[in-house]
Amino acid sequence: MASPLSAAGAYANIARLATDHAGSVPGIGAGPAKGDASFASVLKDAIGSVQETGHKSDVQSQAMVKGQGNMVDVVTAVAETEVAIDAVVAVRDKVIAAYEEIMRMPI
Repeated sequence: MASPLSAAGAYANIARLATDHAGSVPGIGAGPAKGDASFASVLKDAIGSVQETGHKSDVQSQAMVKGQGNMVDVVTAVAETEVAIDAVVAVRDKVIAAYEEIMRMPI
């Protein structure tokens, strides 16, 4: 099980990725062309959603530590965050696998 420090580090890395690459990747930060959502904007939205879910989980956990929260809400928030991060990791693995397959193609 992940420790709170490793979870906080993961959320910080996600936030840093979302903000650091916003200006360096074409299409991120710019509006979609002709009403179509670009891959970059969809990816940015997904990362932002995972970051927001993690933040909500942290807020629930902190409220529980202070004695103001409900255990069911904390467990639910942590489980939602875990599922969201697992989904991001699965997408990342698929992207890496696709990239490796493209690199193996003969020219």
